[in-house]
Amino acid sequence: MPHILVKRHSVQVFRMMLSGIFLVASFSHLLKVEKTVQRIDQAKYKAIAYVFGEPKTMVIASGIVMFIAGMALLSGFKTRWAAGILAAVLIPITLTIQVGQITTLGPLFKNIAILGGLIFFIINDFNNTKSNNK
Repeated sequence: MPHILVKRHSVQVFRMMLSGIFLVASFSHLLKVEKTVQRIDQAKYKAIAYVFGEPKTMVIASGIVMFIAGMALLSGFKTRWAAGILAAVLIPITLTIQVGQITTLGPLFKNIAILGGLIFFIINDFNNTKSNNK
């Protein structure tokens, strides 16, 4: 399969911009715990969230995890791991909150696009590159 050449800076910009959504969401989860729990309780598939535990605890835990993994993604530290962890947090949130809201498909497909970005960083190892400088 032929190699696709991209500018390293474009990958860095993509990584940093993608991390922003998780950093903002982490602050929302940590500063607006009750509001986030209410969104879960109003969701059609709230049972998915309850599988993981008590919603208030899960909101706080997901906020902490999104902050730490979001910072790792932002900085390029363990990018594949950070993207995998963020995907593991994003999927149950998407299934709980976004699926079942047939009238608002935009947020569902936004999360699908974000997941696509995370999969890009899971598949591609940018921390293990060879230099062509001689």
